[in-house]
Amino acid sequence: MAFKVIGENVLRVDGHTKVTGGAKYPADLEMDNMLYGKTLRSIKAHANFTIDTKKAESIEGVVGVLTAEDIPGKNCHGVLFKDHEALCESKVRRIGDPMAVVIAESERIASKALESIEVVYEDLEAVFDPEEAMKEDAPKIHGVDNTVFHFKIRRGDVEKAFEEAAVIVEDTYYTGAVDHAFLQPEAGIAYEEEDGTLTVVAATQYPHFDRIDIAGALGLEEEQVRIINPAVGGAFGGREDLTLQIHLAVAAKKFQRPVKMVYDRKESFLAHCKRHPITMHCKTAADKDGKLLALKARIVGDTGAYASWAVNVLRKAGVHITGPYEIPNVWVDSYAVYTNNPFSGAMRGFGATQPPIAHEQQMDRIAEKLGMDPFTIRRKNLFSLGSKTATEQVLKESVPLGRCLDALEAAMNEKPLPDKDINYLEDLKAQQLKKEGFWNEKIR
Repeated sequence: MAFKVIGENVLRVDGHTKVTGGAKYPADLEMDNMLYGKTLRSIKAHANFTIDTKKAESIEGVVGVLTAEDIPGKNCHGVLFKDHEALCESKVRRIGDPMAVVIAESERIASKALESIEVVYEDLEAVFDPEEAMKEDAPKIHGVDNTVFHFKIRRGDVEKAFEEAAVIVEDTYYTGAVDHAFLQPEAGIAYEEEDGTLTVVAATQYPHFDRIDIAGALGLEEEQVRIINPAVGGAFGGREDLTLQIHLAVAAKKFQRPVKMVYDRKESFLAHCKRHPITMHCKTAADKDGKLLALKARIVGDTGAYASWAVNVLRKAGVHITGPYEIPNVWVDSYAVYTNNPFSGAMRGFGATQPPIAHEQQMDRIAEKLGMDPFTIRRKNLFSLGSKTATEQVLKESVPLGRCLDALEAAMNEKPLPDKDINYLEDLKAQQLKKEGFWNEKIR
């Protein structure tokens, strides 16, 4: 079979406009008779509140102020659980929760009107440590148990393996929240077409999810909503949750004019999710020859005020905590937990990025205790073709870990690679040169 795309150099459909500066991003879009929106966000992490928008509405040039009462359909959204409110009704759960949207004739007027909205907060006890949030007497973020998800792996007899081990290493590892910091902050425009279709133009990673939640919030059929995804200035997972899309749609429908919103960098940080901060407690056992015998791990992921992709991320963290190693006895508990922190969600790696911080330090420390070279102990335990993972998956293809380790050791110690690996790298280099020639020709 002749492939047209696989194994071939193919021009990106958006490549020319991006390299020449002609690509249109959401913030570049303009329409006649356009209004502008600005969002009022919570300055409290956990509080009940009342809001008075009368002063803001009286300012010349303000067309209206949207609150939860203006959401005609379901005031909720979320990729797995609908635990976000498009506009908070009476309670905020994190700093940055959206409470109202000012719609005005200009950005300047909208920004000024935000300062006139009066909010009275009634502080609630907050919890910022997921371990504390798991306790029975902790403040409840959503009125129920703060544990969103519990993933388990049970393989073999871990305790027996620990009794028979020559060496045991036990420690706790932490990773912090990380922001995607994509170049293009959130922006978009919404308008109603002549046939009544509501169109929302915003950079997104899930147009189909956006359509579902926008239609639900406006009480429309999905066929009445159209999503246009323009040029996207970076995402990396940070555009999988909704930010301004429902606000734009409600405003355009209510005021019957195009509405545009553009976040600055500060608001972007407040609006979108972060990589999950995760705590990993690992206890790892090996025999005197360095063969791994057992791993017992407890993983706690802070999903913040909303669940987003917590179920998927913490499941994957539980699967990947064993690393690329054969371990016959495994016991894993992985938890996703609500707190009043900024909410966590998708970011490149989906739960596979944090665990190496733990499992690779464990391997180094076991090697140190046994007086063994860190490359040697890894070679003794690496997955290979036919290996079984802790979840009983049989690896039937594409397991080049030994080759990867050989190349790394050679680079670190300035040793020559085996002929087979030299040939492999030369092939990669030749492919890269061919690709560069292809692009140079296209640019000319």
